[in-house]
Amino acid sequence: MNEQLSLFDNEIPQPLAARVRPQTLDEYAGQEHLLGPGKILRRLIESDKISSMIFWGPPGVGKTTLARIIAAHTRSQFIDFSAVTSGIKEIRTVMQQADAARQYGMKTIVFVDEIHRFNKAQQDAFLPFVEKGAIILIGATTENPSFEINGALLSRCKVFVLKPLTAENILSVLRHALSSPSGFGGQDIRIDDDALTAIANFANGDARSALSTLEMAILNGDYENGVTTVSTQTLEQLITRKSLLYDKKGEEHYNIISALHKSMRNSDPDAAVYWLARMLEAGEDPLYIARRVTRFASEDVGLADPRALQIAVAAYDACHYIGMPECSVHLTEAVVYMALAPKSNAMEVAYNTAKEDALETLAEPVPLVIRNAPTRLMKELDYGKGYMYAHNYDDKLTSMQCLPDSLKDRRYYLPTEQGVEVRYKERLEAIRRWKETHS
Repeated sequence: MNEQLSLFDNEIPQPLAARVRPQTLDEYAGQEHLLGPGKILRRLIESDKISSMIFWGPPGVGKTTLARIIAAHTRSQFIDFSAVTSGIKEIRTVMQQADAARQYGMKTIVFVDEIHRFNKAQQDAFLPFVEKGAIILIGATTENPSFEINGALLSRCKVFVLKPLTAENILSVLRHALSSPSGFGGQDIRIDDDALTAIANFANGDARSALSTLEMAILNGDYENGVTTVSTQTLEQLITRKSLLYDKKGEEHYNIISALHKSMRNSDPDAAVYWLARMLEAGEDPLYIARRVTRFASEDVGLADPRALQIAVAAYDACHYIGMPECSVHLTEAVVYMALAPKSNAMEVAYNTAKEDALETLAEPVPLVIRNAPTRLMKELDYGKGYMYAHNYDDKLTSMQCLPDSLKDRRYYLPTEQGVEVRYKERLEAIRRWKETHS
């Protein structure tokens, strides 16, 4: 009986996207910023020097395909893991097999699609094998790895961001599907360029979605005398309606979260609540929205209203504890609060400016006066010599220099006069005046 079922399953044709999956880098569409001539990922693949990595990007941009191309190019054993069905026992069994294969010079690439679905314990099961090189781990995720992958594993992987495909990329994929023997190359298909462009635009950067639409259009086309014609009417039925006009894993996901963020930034609570509802009613994870609102609280409000961050974190906790649909009102409260709060981007400006300096001055020594001196040798080397403990002074201020010499006059935090941040601005100006007179 099992054999009969297996034979029957083999007769089921694969979806078009699987049949025309690219086999080489030259066939691969998009991601030119990573795979164009001379780009870093292409060089790593061609020189067979890849290490563990995470592919982060929306669905249908080629994460799985790229992993398979890498495995073929490097002649590695390729193991495809399901983050939904694989437990710790299965992970460890496969890891041990890979470790054994390594003894015979065989490299193993373990590909985990939707790696963010693995819990911490499952992710930790990969760690020892990644650390000693028993496997090369390639994970694919549609979610921000910083939030969804534990730090120990993430620190051992290079993150590559894959972008939504352009309409031109997808047109190339569609034309390949029409001409390839693995696709519809052996059939006489009549579909004009305008129809292909419409499919490409409808796909919103998702090649798999575009190929699925093309396949459905051809299967429902008008067939006569060996020719299949895809009419405008047939195509319109397939692409005039999008699933809730929202794909929580595709480009529309990013468009709508952007709309929410920018509506709050523009102090428009009505628009903000509307975009919030669009996401929640389409099935978006409320914790994802809560994280974005928390980011907004510091990026766009900051010290203009320090309570904004408290509200955002409280909303996140509420979403975590009670979930949907009840937490919709908590998110609404947070979103409206952010929209009405005074705005300041001084926190983001401060960090980004400091980051640029930090990256350019990584070798700058910490001033001796503020170095830690836990040992006798360090004290003999003048670590901490001359340190001034601010609490010992009447004004709780000192003239001590805390920045490296090359940056001693740099200003990163530039407070605005929005909301209560004006008080912080006045305080900072007073501190700077005091230091100027006491330097």
